Amino acid sequence: MRFMMIVRATKESEAGEMPERELIEAMGRYNEELVKAGVMLAGEGLQPSSKGARIRFSGPKKTLIDGPFPEVKELIAGFWILQVKSKQEAIDWALKSPAPFEGEAEIELRQIFETEDFSPDILTPEEAAREQRLREQIAARGGR
Repeated sequence: MRFMMIVRATKESEAGEMPERELIEAMGRYNEELVKAGVMLAGEGLQPSSKGARIRFSGPKKTLIDGPFPEVKELIAGFWILQVKSKQEAIDWALKSPAPFEGEAEIELRQIFETEDFSPDILTPEEAAREQRLREQIAARGGR
């Protein structure tokens, strides 16, 4: 099972404030623990939404919206992707995380869909094979 641990943005992270050295060190130790346990697949912090963009779809129409975006509590400041045996294991790892920001902070856990979650009438064997080939190509390039 793969889970994404989503770090919710704060007014400070959206203002581009960088974390204190102590938090960087604590996150580094936490990431090392995740890697040593063999559960971390990826993890990154994100730039503020002022440096981002959104594409809104309305039928065939596409609209570009430049950041910043107004609802800070709905934005993502960073993430980890974990490969674990259960939702409880993902929760246990999230509970071990250092607080991502001073004051109020929130980490959301979301399970990632796997190929086997889809019925064959939705994800045909050909589409599943294509998905597997793409994952293998990504892995061969080092995940980037």
